[in-house]
Amino acid sequence: MSKQQYRSEMGIMGDILGVTMDGGRSGVIVSAISRKANLSHYAVLDKCEKLVSAGLVETIKNDRNRLYLMTEKGVQFFQEFQRFQSLVESMNLRY
Repeated sequence: MSKQQYRSEMGIMGDILGVTMDGGRSGVIVSAISRKANLSHYAVLDKCEKLVSAGLVETIKNDRNRLYLMTEKGVQFFQEFQRFQSLVESMNLRY
């Protein structure tokens, strides 16, 4: 019996972007993303690296932590993604 996957990678990325968006201009640390997106610390680092590579999120290192902030491109993508999500949900599809 195979283990059921509850969220697709796209869903996970959407959750991370949502948490990062909520962080606003001050940014959000990895542990906060991990807690709010229900992911391990290492999974968050891996996914955030992909988002940074895509130009949707940027990272800033302060004295104690690494902060993740949305880029303008990320904000636009996230808004389109939310529209896509609502359309998919209205059709009762899984993504």
